[in-house]
Amino acid sequence: MVLLEFSMSPLGKGESVGQYVSRSLEIVDRSGVDYRLNPMGTVLEGEWDDVLDVVRQCYERMKEDCSRISCTMKVDYRKGHRGRLSGKVAGVEKRLNKKLKT
Repeated sequence: MVLLEFSMSPLGKGESVGQYVSRSLEIVDRSGVDYRLNPMGTVLEGEWDDVLDVVRQCYERMKEDCSRISCTMKVDYRKGHRGRLSGKVAGVEKRLNKKLKT
């Protein structure tokens, strides 16, 4: 399974790009891939082809009316492990013996 964190936004569209980011989150939410939104991006959990397909769809949608796009991605593959979106956080909380802000 893969955890893929990505952030994608258009350049040259002003300071606030929420309308473009929101369109990507509609795609992410409809995809069926498990995800978590955070203030700086979105983390997807799934099979390699599935998570990359979600990012590709977001890119295709954004390029319809954006002539320049910035995208960063970070990938963590771990064979045979599922549920890491919540499990990684739970593991740290267990070690600290307290809940953290998520």
